[in-house]
This record gives sequence, C-alpha cells and structure tokens, in this order.
Amino acid sequence: MEQYLEVGKITNVHGVMGEVRVQPWADSPEFLCQFKTLYVDKTHWPIQVERARVHKNMVILKLHGVTDVPSALAMRNAVLYIDRKDVDLPAGSFFLADLYGLEVRDAQSGQVLGKVADVLTLPANNVYVVRGGERELMIPAVPQFIAETNPEGGYLRVNLMEGL
Repeated sequence: MEQYLEVGKITNVHGVMGEVRVQPWADSPEFLCQFKTLYVDKTHWPIQVERARVHKNMVILKLHGVTDVPSALAMRNAVLYIDRKDVDLPAGSFFLADLYGLEVRDAQSGQVLGKVADVLTLPANNVYVVRGGERELMIPAVPQFIAETNPEGGYLRVNLMEGL
C-alpha cells in the first residue's frame, strides 16, 4: 500500500494573502481540512497548513511560507498528498487507492474474475472495473453486489447477477 495518497490539486490563487484554491479528490472537501501537514507533488515535500476552509466545494488553504500572490501562483497545478499514517479511518472504511489490483472473486463459487483495474466515481455510486478475467466487468460498489472488501487480504468478493 502506498504511503502517500493524492488528495487534490492546487488550481489557483485565492485572494491576495497567498491562499490557494484546491480541487479536493476526496469524498468530501471537509476531509482535506483536517490535515496540518500536506505533501507536495511526487517529491512529497512537506508543507504546513496554517488554515483550511471549504468554499463552494473547493478547499481554500493558507500554506506556511506562501505569503503573497506570486508565491501562491508558483504552487498552481501542484498535486497534494497526505501520509496515510495521519489518517484514522473509521472501521470498515478504506481508501479507493487501496482497491486497485485487488483480486476479485465470485462470492458463491470463489472463482477469480480478474483484478480491480479502475474505480469510476459516478454520482449514484462508484463502479469497480474488473479486468484480467474472461471478460471485463463493471460492478456497482453497492452492498447488493459487494459481499466483502478486504484490502489487507488482497481481495474483493462480489455477488454476480445474471447478465452482469
């Protein structure tokens, strides 16, 4: 499992005091507001968060050392990461990043159907794209179809319906 997980991208400057506007890549923008340290781009350079708030489904951050418009502009397009050890997920919760590569098994027969190759985040629910088996499958991530999600064990058990 990856230690650092992508959580958003700095899209622009906000105001004249060095704040930046971040497009969050989490279930809710509030999730991103809880972190005191974020990591920038692939180098995972740590930066301290002085303030964070949600504004119109975006996150406005005041980052340590980013004090004016030019320094905020220099951060534009940077991808922000969190360290997974800084997160205390509720029981039964997991990061979508941990689903990629999980072996997908039929809950009834135990047959391996492939591996999770992609996760589509659609308005109604997520859809897991499974490849590597006899055919590509698209499985809605709802309790009716997902019998067990076990990232630690490396597998996902699914209930297939006729025609799926």
